[in-house]
Amino acid sequence: MSVVRACRLLGHSRASFYRHGRAAADKGAPMPQADRYQPAALSASERASVLETLNLAPYAGLSVCQAFYRSWDDGHYVASKSSWYRIARAAGQVGDRRRQATGSPKKIPELVANGPSQVWSWDITKVRGPRRGQWFHLYVIIDIWSRRAVGWRIENYEDSDLAQDMIQTAVSVNGKAPGYLHSDNGAAMVSQPVSVLLEKLGIGKSFSRPKVSNDNPFSEALFKTLKYDEVFPGSFPDLTTAEEFCLWFFREYNQNHRHSGIGWHTPDSVHHGRTTSISAARRKLLDRTATAHPERFNHRPKPPTLP
Repeated sequence: MSVVRACRLLGHSRASFYRHGRAAADKGAPMPQADRYQPAALSASERASVLETLNLAPYAGLSVCQAFYRSWDDGHYVASKSSWYRIARAAGQVGDRRRQATGSPKKIPELVANGPSQVWSWDITKVRGPRRGQWFHLYVIIDIWSRRAVGWRIENYEDSDLAQDMIQTAVSVNGKAPGYLHSDNGAAMVSQPVSVLLEKLGIGKSFSRPKVSNDNPFSEALFKTLKYDEVFPGSFPDLTTAEEFCLWFFREYNQNHRHSGIGWHTPDSVHHGRTTSISAARRKLLDRTATAHPERFNHRPKPPTLP
């Protein structure tokens, strides 16, 4: 019976019959691809020549393609550009071959305040204007010890001279310059006018790490308190209206807002040292309530303290 008929009767592929029927010993084991002779392959000396050319002084700081074409124009052609890349990749030389910066990694900014007017933080945020794409810029300085807004202004644009004037005014109103002023790396923050003013006032500069959004948490928390307030409008019709709202908000924030980060005191109370009497009054009222209703308390309650 012929192979064709037998395969048809069995429902077997004729190609599979021939493929599996050949004994491996008759043909021998297939030669690995790497061991096969390639007539177009570069010789070891030619590959070494390409690497030597890549590392010559005129080409050492260039990319592989730059070195390839310059060498070609200089009358030295060994192989194609893709071959040069394969040789360079095998030697680990396809990365950036130029001189690299070796600066130390940025450290986490750590500033400690154990009293008011020691460390200030400032930032600029945008609030929506009357039409799409129009924004007002709100500049705010906050004392990280008391969380008090010690200076602010709202303008049509971000400008280093406006920031300089705000910082100078805040220092004058506060009556004392802080030891440090922390900010992110915005254009106004790193500007020359602001740097000159801080040096003149003897204020140390501190900056967030590049591309790290949580290195200025006090200012960011204040902006969230502002924008998440129930009475905060979605937009302002003009700059005057925005300024009037901010005037009300920062007065309310400093004088009446109970802040969770400072033992639920107001920023003004912490900044001006009035927390002792307030905590004593809280404790007295709490003790009176606990005495009147001891069944409501498992232990003697205490009012929150300053962190």
